[in-house]
Amino acid sequence: MSKTYQGILVAFILSFAGYFLANIFFGEIHSRLIAVVVFLVTLWTNEALPLGVVSLLPIILFPSLEILTTSATTANYSKSIIFLFLGGFLLAIAVEKTGLHKVIANKLLNVFPKSSRGIIFALAITSAFLSSLLSNTTTALLLMPIALFLTDNKELKIRFVLAIAYGASIGGIVTPIGTPPNLILMGFLQDNGLETITFINWMIKMIPLAAIMLTIVPFVLSIGASQFKIENEIESKMLSNEQKRLLKILGLLVIVLLVNSYFKLSEAGILLGFGLLMLVNTFGFLEWEDTRKIPFEIIFLFGAGFSIATAFGSTGLAESISTLLLGLTEVNPIVLLLVVATLVTFTTEVTSNTALISIALPILYSLGMASNIDTELILMVATICASYAFMLPIATPPNAIAMSSHVVSIKTMAMYGVLFNIFGILLTVLISQIWWSLL
Repeated sequence: MSKTYQGILVAFILSFAGYFLANIFFGEIHSRLIAVVVFLVTLWTNEALPLGVVSLLPIILFPSLEILTTSATTANYSKSIIFLFLGGFLLAIAVEKTGLHKVIANKLLNVFPKSSRGIIFALAITSAFLSSLLSNTTTALLLMPIALFLTDNKELKIRFVLAIAYGASIGGIVTPIGTPPNLILMGFLQDNGLETITFINWMIKMIPLAAIMLTIVPFVLSIGASQFKIENEIESKMLSNEQKRLLKILGLLVIVLLVNSYFKLSEAGILLGFGLLMLVNTFGFLEWEDTRKIPFEIIFLFGAGFSIATAFGSTGLAESISTLLLGLTEVNPIVLLLVVATLVTFTTEVTSNTALISIALPILYSLGMASNIDTELILMVATICASYAFMLPIATPPNAIAMSSHVVSIKTMAMYGVLFNIFGILLTVLISQIWWSLL
C-alpha cells in the first residue's frame, strides 16, 4: 500500500474512532464535526494529500454531513484577513526578487561579533526581524541556505539552523501577518464583534515578549559553541537602486499603518493596495508570472481554519466543550492562563498550529465569556503560544523547514524545544499580566 493510501486509511480510522468517542459526551452533529476535524488534522499531519487539497475538503464535507451549508463554508475562504495576507505575500515576493532580504541579513550579521555566539544571535535576530515583515515560513526558507553556508561544522550547523527556525517563530508574533494563527485570531475577533487590534498596537504588545525570547533562545543555543570557529563569510554588498526604492516603500507602509492606528481604515485594503503596487509597471518590481509564488495552499488553509471555527460556533460544540471546562473558571485567572498556555503549546507540538488555533479559539471564547477573565486576553495568549512551540517539526512551519535541512535530529530539537516551550509559556502569561494590562 502506498504512503498516500495508507495515510488516508489512517485518517478514516481515526475519524471513525473520534466519532464514536465523541458520541459519549456530545450530540450527533457535534460528533460528526469532531470526526471531520480529526480527519482533516490527520491528513494535515501525515501529508497523505497536498496541503491545499485537504484545506478545501470542508467545502465538500461540511455540507455533505449537514454541519454547515456550502455558502456558509465557502464564505470563510474570502474573509478580509485573507486579503491582508495576500498583500503581505506580494510584498514578500518583491523582497525576495530584489534580494533585499540578503542585504538586510548582511547588515545585521555585521553588527554582531564574528564569533559563534555572535552569529547565533545575529541569525536569530535577523530571522525574527524579517519574520515581522514577511511570513515566518518565507523567512526560514530564505535564510536557511545562509546558515548552512556559514560553517561546515555539524554542531554549529545545528545551532545556526535552530537559531533561524526559532527566531522566525519568535518574530512571527510581532505583526499580525507574521504567522497564520495571528491572522486567524484577527478574523475571529472581527467575526465575534470583539475589538480588533490595529497593526501598530499589536506590535507594541508583542515586541517586549519577542525581545526577551530573542535574548534567552540564542544565549541557550550558544552555550558551548565558543569552541567552534566560523569558516565562511557572506560577501557584503551595497543596496542597489531597486532595493533602496523597495526599502522606501516598506518604510512608507509602516508610516501609513502607524497613522492608520488613529483613522481605523481597513488594514487589509492597505496591505493589499501596497501589494498590488508591486505589479505596477515602472513603479513595482513584479510581473504577473511572479504571482505564481503566492502560496494559495496557505490561503486555502486559512479558509479551512475559519470554516472549522465557524462550525464550532454555529453547531454549539464550542459551548459544549466549554461547559466541560467550566470547572477551570473558578481558579485564579493567572492559573487559568497558565493552563490554557500549556495545553495549547504542547498540543501544537503534534498538530498544525493553524488547525489547532482554529479549533481552540471558539472554545476559549466561550470559556472566557463564562469566566472572570478578559476574553481577548485569553484568546491572545492561546494564539501566541500556538506559535511558541519549539519541540517537534510539525509544530510550526519554521520547525519543519529546520528539519528539512537534514542536520537537526528530532531528539536535538525536542531537547532544546521543551526548555523554550516552558520559557515561552511563562513569559507570555507574565507579560500579558504586566504589559498588556497597561495598554
